[in-house]
Amino acid sequence: MTTLPLLILGLPLVVSVAVFLTKAKLARLLALLGAGLTLVLTVTLWLTFNAGSTVQVLSLPWVPAAGIGFSFALDGPGVLMLLLTNLLIPFILPVACSQNADKESNLLGLILAMQFALNGVFMAWDGFLFYIFWELALIPIYFIAAIWGGENRQRITLKFFIYTFSGSLLMLLSILTVYFFTQGTDGKHSFDWVALMAANVPPHLAPWVLLGFFAAFAVKIPIFPFHTWQPDTYTVAPTVGTMLLAGIMLKMGLFGVYRWMMPIAAEGLPLYRDLFLYLAVIGVLYGAVIAIQQDDLKRLVAYSSLSHVGLIAAGLFVGNEFGVQGALVQMLNHGINVVGMFYVVHWIERRTGTRSLEALGGLAANAPQFAVLFMIILLGSIAVPLTNGFVGEFLLLNGLFQYNGWLATAAGLSIIFGAVYMLRVYQKVMYGNLKAATANVEEAGRLDLMLLSLIAALVLVLGVFPQPLFNLTADAVGKWLALVGG
Repeated sequence: MTTLPLLILGLPLVVSVAVFLTKAKLARLLALLGAGLTLVLTVTLWLTFNAGSTVQVLSLPWVPAAGIGFSFALDGPGVLMLLLTNLLIPFILPVACSQNADKESNLLGLILAMQFALNGVFMAWDGFLFYIFWELALIPIYFIAAIWGGENRQRITLKFFIYTFSGSLLMLLSILTVYFFTQGTDGKHSFDWVALMAANVPPHLAPWVLLGFFAAFAVKIPIFPFHTWQPDTYTVAPTVGTMLLAGIMLKMGLFGVYRWMMPIAAEGLPLYRDLFLYLAVIGVLYGAVIAIQQDDLKRLVAYSSLSHVGLIAAGLFVGNEFGVQGALVQMLNHGINVVGMFYVVHWIERRTGTRSLEALGGLAANAPQFAVLFMIILLGSIAVPLTNGFVGEFLLLNGLFQYNGWLATAAGLSIIFGAVYMLRVYQKVMYGNLKAATANVEEAGRLDLMLLSLIAALVLVLGVFPQPLFNLTADAVGKWLALVGG
């Protein structure tokens, strides 16, 4: 069992180095083969994993004097996040190949390097190691956005970097604070997750530890009002960068709340839980309302993502079984849906040269297969029953209702708003008269239809058969609730 996770962690890094050293078709072949093999290994891990256990993957000393170790472990939610990461990368790499970017091998290599760092974030069982992988994940996406992004990319990417790096430093301060109140088996301080959990942090410091974690994770998710970097960065980044950010990277923040913030700083939760919940629900409504007003397709999906992840964060903060189960499952489902939506936007922009709703229309007449697949992915995004989005959002709203009925009602409005702006998008883009930008558009090619069909299939299959995901996380959620007092 422990060999598989190490292969999943290390293979993207090895392939990334190989891709950097090659060019053109060979780079593409190596990248796709590496991502495909990593996905196969991840699915194998999922199918053979004992969901009721926490498996120690590796535990080796790194800086023994400081209590820092190469410590990796996996439980059900960790496996779920590996599945999310390694499932989406094979959808993202073909988009990179289709952009015909300068120095394409460097772009592909950076995507795989980021895959390595993301896997490390979800497997790390040492606080310092978690911080290292957290920062490593920032480096590839910074270069992807800064080199291959659109207009004003340097300024916007720098803002994103400053936001996330500043939050990361506050998280490091929180980890260090808890570390100095730990005591390992050898009597020394330790960054091991178990030692951090057992640390006896003084009551007057616990709220500050919680806020330090929250700052880092709220920026990464992002939660209102720490979101101001997100719409611009999502819009200016190349499509592959936006997919990485929205599909996977923001899950680092949500997973950080689950794995590190709430269990380790649980003593501070009573003071700030309501504040966190109100900010999350405000973000749900804010993102949805602003999305309705957008003309740029990519920017609209960015604000839609802000609304959806606010609800996921609220589910974690309520700290009950429905909320947490819904949040974990919805992390995976949101990643699938948002990558699907950005793939749709990428296809439309590539074929028409525009993302403006006012310049689009009538695409369904010339691309009926694309229209059907677009509709299925869109229905998942607005949480229609029997799609993957419905399952998670139903549990999230149920968990929120158990905590506070008014908050649940406010958050539930986002489903109505989501239907408004998404169906408006579909109507404007797919129906009506053909316009200058859409007059000569033909049906999607085989590769596009294949990838969109796979995403649409996941939307439907996970909507009808979600139980395997719940089986993976149920035992871990029970243990987690005992830790945080849920």
